[in-house]
Amino acid sequence: MYTISNESLELKLRDQGGEICSIKSKKDGHEYLWNGDPSWWQFCSPTLFPIVGRLKDKRYHYNGKTYELPTHGFTRTSELKKVAESDGFINFSLESSDETLKSYPWRFKLSIGYRLEGNRILVLWAVENRDQSEMLFSIGAHPAFRCPLEENGSFSDCYIEFEKDEDCPILLTTKEGGLYQKVSCGELKGRRLNLDYGMFKDDVLLFDRLRSGTLTLRSDKSSRYVKVIAPDFPCWGIWTPTKGGAPFVCIEPWIGRPDDADADGDLRHKAAIVRLSPTQKYTNGYVIEIG
Repeated sequence: MYTISNESLELKLRDQGGEICSIKSKKDGHEYLWNGDPSWWQFCSPTLFPIVGRLKDKRYHYNGKTYELPTHGFTRTSELKKVAESDGFINFSLESSDETLKSYPWRFKLSIGYRLEGNRILVLWAVENRDQSEMLFSIGAHPAFRCPLEENGSFSDCYIEFEKDEDCPILLTTKEGGLYQKVSCGELKGRRLNLDYGMFKDDVLLFDRLRSGTLTLRSDKSSRYVKVIAPDFPCWGIWTPTKGGAPFVCIEPWIGRPDDADADGDLRHKAAIVRLSPTQKYTNGYVIEIG
């Protein structure tokens, strides 16, 4: 376990997934992040790589070969290596290995960094293609925030506030297989989405091409908030476990998304895939703001 802090925040992080597992306010010690209790969900804020979501039949094809990958890829269950640490900053890395090559045929280096700036956490991603061919991948975030925001609150006190007025469908994945489908469970109108456990009975809520680049978790009964800032990300997911009752909600910006329900399995045809030339580096990231 590692700790970094500044005048506003204290973060705890771990080697598994190189993920944050605690975000506390230095002002009053309040915890904002889900603790990873496996009775609900064993992760806290994993990075999703080299895929986001599920593959159709849990497999894909590339260059005449078939590979299998678990939901959201292998990074969140991998042991990353801490490679740098200084005041208010830490960086982890994951490099390809004989084991990763069994399920993903490129040599790569993934770096995940965290930098504190006031009440903000800058999450910094870098992907290096160390192979001789064009590399295909997706990358995304899956932070889980305590909801309700206060001990004496309730899940239904909370809502997601969108940066801009929205007018778009709320999309669902298939009930069996978690695949992308253009089936709506409702419309998002305006800037507010009230939270209710029943909304998630069919799994994640998907948003494709939002106008907003910032989503904020707020409560009608608290001044606290958590803001996720990820401009130009093509897809967002909002999730809590389908059985209802979990004390957290995930706000997930994605570069990529689950396979289409009618996907042909060819990775080259996957929606929102990133293409990276040999020896090149891809950089991106997002920001978490705590208030």
